[in-house]
Amino acid sequence: MSGWVAAAHEAVIGLVQLGGWVVALLLALSVLAGAAVLWKLWHFRALRIGAHPALERALALWQAGAEGQARLALDGQRGALEDLARRAIAADPGPDLRARLRTEADLHAARAEAGLRLLDAITQVAPLLGLFGTVLGMIEAFQVLQSGGSSVDPAQLAGGIWVALLTTAMGLGVAMPVSLILTWAEARIAREAQAATLMAEVFCGPPLPEVATRVVPGFAPAPV
Repeated sequence: MSGWVAAAHEAVIGLVQLGGWVVALLLALSVLAGAAVLWKLWHFRALRIGAHPALERALALWQAGAEGQARLALDGQRGALEDLARRAIAADPGPDLRARLRTEADLHAARAEAGLRLLDAITQVAPLLGLFGTVLGMIEAFQVLQSGGSSVDPAQLAGGIWVALLTTAMGLGVAMPVSLILTWAEARIAREAQAATLMAEVFCGPPLPEVATRVVPGFAPAPV
């Protein structure tokens, strides 16, 4: 393990020596991004962000009129939405219940969105920082070309250019996985908001009537 750590340390030092302070800053940004992603995954787990099969079953039972079974379906379930559903069932129905449920759901969504601004900032700053490093490297390479005149070695110039492009590659390498994780997190939060909206409508809205359907061969079921 010590040999692996030493090799990784030497590789990091070599990258910093090639790309300068921009590479060092991108490496620090990648460490920050990794820490933020790990914290966000733990945060989602702590808030029980994800699928809610017990809540969906309880809402279906409540809408069908089986209020006792709906309460039993939520017993022992952990999660902010499940706890909110139990409180909604125990509360007195009234015009203020819908507004209260929406307020609680908005607070839950705000807690779930904590840390997303940092991930979004990393996805925007990392490519720009890499491009900035490339521009600085290209300026330095062309300064060498100008000072050397006709005696400039093309291999030396090409080496300076690929070193300059290294920062752009590192910036994109940091931004792309963080962008994918950010998109996944936003999709999970959107589904959480949809579940909260459905819960408010089921508990506070009028029950939907069942519609009889008839099946026509070769066609989709049509309402009678």
